[in-house]
Amino acid sequence: MFPLKDNIPTDKPAYVTYAIILANVLLYFLWQKGGLHFTDPKGLHYLENLYEHGLVPKNITHLSHHCLIAPDGNKICQAAPWTTPFTAMFMHAGLLHLGGNMLFMWIFGNNVEDSMGRVRFVAYYLLGGLAAFAVQIAMGPNSTVPNLGASGAIAAVLGGYILLHPRARVLTFIFIIFFFTLVELPALVVLGGWFLFQIFDVSQAHGAGGVAYFAHIGGFAFGLIFIKAFAQKVKQAPPRLPVW
Repeated sequence: MFPLKDNIPTDKPAYVTYAIILANVLLYFLWQKGGLHFTDPKGLHYLENLYEHGLVPKNITHLSHHCLIAPDGNKICQAAPWTTPFTAMFMHAGLLHLGGNMLFMWIFGNNVEDSMGRVRFVAYYLLGGLAAFAVQIAMGPNSTVPNLGASGAIAAVLGGYILLHPRARVLTFIFIIFFFTLVELPALVVLGGWFLFQIFDVSQAHGAGGVAYFAHIGGFAFGLIFIKAFAQKVKQAPPRLPVW
């Protein structure tokens, strides 16, 4: 199930949302050098960049500079672990990771930005990402596995959206084996279903498989709790969404 478009108009162009998307894409290709790998880029520069700038929970909780051994045998230490929550927030582990995150940001970020203005939205986004990482760290304080991704911050955007626009309609692409269709679904179903999927995966795999489900849950919870403190206006949804 992939959302394609919602039916909530915005009053102003969502420049911050667009800038965040552009920053993530440029950093992936030009700074991480992730290339055209759909999952798990293998380039040496990418891996060293991941070890150096990804968020390592143990470095945060132990106030340490835990070093990792890169595939070429070099020892890589994080010079400033406290900067990694911010750098990791703009890093991705392949095109699928990047594309999925940016799709959700493109569809839902503009309306959340429109509800609070650009400066507030920057603060909301960054704080949501930090809250997401905080939950992930709390669930594995001794982990030395680098964490990365905008998913936690975007989960905060989704949590805020679902409270701002629970009756919004989302044009959704649904694919089941060889069958696919476009369906207009309530935002409450699309985003509520996404959140329940995170809960289910945590209960089944305890966050295993390389996905920081606890960060997703933490970011979404931040969005639910703090959206009213940031949002200043809410637009009503039109009755239906034209299907194209």
